Order: sequence, then structure tokens, then C-alpha cells
Amino acid sequence: MASLESIKKHTTPTRFPPSAREPLRVSEAEYWKTYYEHLDCQYEWNNGLLEEKPMPDFLSISLYQWFLRLLEEYLTVFPQGRIMALEMGFRLELGKKKVSIRKPDLAVILHSNPVEAKQLDRSFDGVCDLCIEFLSDSTPSEVERDTVHKKEEYAKAGVAEYYILDRLRKHTAFYALNEQVVYERMKSKEPGVIHSRVLDRFAFRLQDLEKQVAFEKLIDDPLYQPFLLKSFQQERQEKENALQREEKERQEKEKERQEKEKERQEKENALVEVERLRALLQE
Repeated sequence: MASLESIKKHTTPTRFPPSAREPLRVSEAEYWKTYYEHLDCQYEWNNGLLEEKPMPDFLSISLYQWFLRLLEEYLTVFPQGRIMALEMGFRLELGKKKVSIRKPDLAVILHSNPVEAKQLDRSFDGVCDLCIEFLSDSTPSEVERDTVHKKEEYAKAGVAEYYILDRLRKHTAFYALNEQVVYERMKSKEPGVIHSRVLDRFAFRLQDLEKQVAFEKLIDDPLYQPFLLKSFQQERQEKENALQREEKERQEKEKERQEKEKERQEKENALVEVERLRALLQE
């Protein structure tokens, strides 16, 4: 039986349907009907052309999971919106009859968004407020798609913030729409820290993101304390309060013991003095 490595070596991956050497051109209606929910892989649609989303690697998945959990922790404490993930997408109208349908790796839709994200929807009919793409072992054209083309599309469509997270850190970037409705690099007064303009009080350190630092090690950082592991923080505080109460009770009991011991000693001294005086009188 052939080994898995030999099978991989002699197998050419099918990037698009076998009958097509170039990206397929399909109508938007056909895309929604056949390719939006496809069994083989995930497709986006760019003005008539199918574009396959690249396969992630383990480094990208680890980065994704850390950031997703951070978002979930934040939205649990500050429920300003909801996360759009998995294979869900939304339609971007780009002007001059240009349309694309993108499936960001992660996205946030604010509750204040003019279009409601309904519970049973399998796509979003509005424009996401924050989109995040994770670069994996992609081809140069796929990297360009995320760093150039999607960036332009998200800006034109009105996505307020766009994050590009590269597990190799080469293309990591953070953008926010300015008053001219153009993306500009997000800046922070504190080096290496990203503060969202869309999500109030949501922030993270790039170093923590790159190393995927365990959340338990971050909860005492003032940057994360407002939202990270609040139940854990509460439980820890309750334990600390319980220990403080026990210590206070111990100290009070010790004080009471010392007072009783002092009282006993004083009584004993008084008896000794009485005996001494009695002995003097008998002399």
C-alpha cells in the first residue's frame, strides 16, 4: 500500500473544479446556488470569478483560535455585537456594477449595524463592521488577494476595520477607515498595542497575539483586565476574599486567646500577691 507521503508527492491538488484550468466564471445566482456552500472547499466570488480560499496550516489555526477566544471573552463582558465565523459571507457592492462576495475568516457585526444579523441567517445581508483574515501558507496571488484586493474591497464597501494576521508576521497589519473613507494604519500611543475603534475597550498586545500567551497569565494586565476571563477573575477574587476572612478570623481568635491568657496571668499574679501579703502578716 502506498504511503501517505508518496500519495501526496504524486498527487496534484485540485484548486478548482477538475474541468477548469482557470478560475471558473459563474453568475452570482449560480454561486449562491452551488458554490457558496460547497462540499469540497470554500469559494468566494469576485465579480463573476470563483476564488478558492486557501487551506490553513496549524500555525494559522492556533492564531485564529487565540484571537477568536479573545473576541468571545470581550463580547461576553461587552456585548456590542456578534461574531461571524465559519463559512459565512457577505456581499460587497463596489460601484460601477462591481460586486464581490467575501467570507472573512472572522468578522464582527455590531448590534448598532443598520442591518440585523438574524439567528437563522447563513449569510449577512449588510456590511460587517470588522473583518479579519489569517494568512497561511498561501501562494503570492492569495497573499495579494488579502493584502491588496480585499483591503480595497473592504474599504469601498465600508468595513470600518480590517485586520490582516500573518503567523509569520511579514504581512500583519491593522487598518481603520478615516474621515475620507480610506484605510489608514492603526496607531497607538503604546507601542505594540492595538486599540479597536469599532469595539470600545477591546485591545491586545501584538506580542501576546504572536506568542498566543495563556489568558491566565494576562488577567492582571490592565489592558485585558476589563474583559478577560472575568469569571476566573471573580472566582480568584472570591478565593482571596475567603482566605482574607479566614486570616482575619484566625487573627481575632489569636487576639482573644492572648487576651484570655493575659487575664489568666493577671489573676495568677494577683493570687501570688495575695499569698505574699498573707505570708507577711503571719510573720
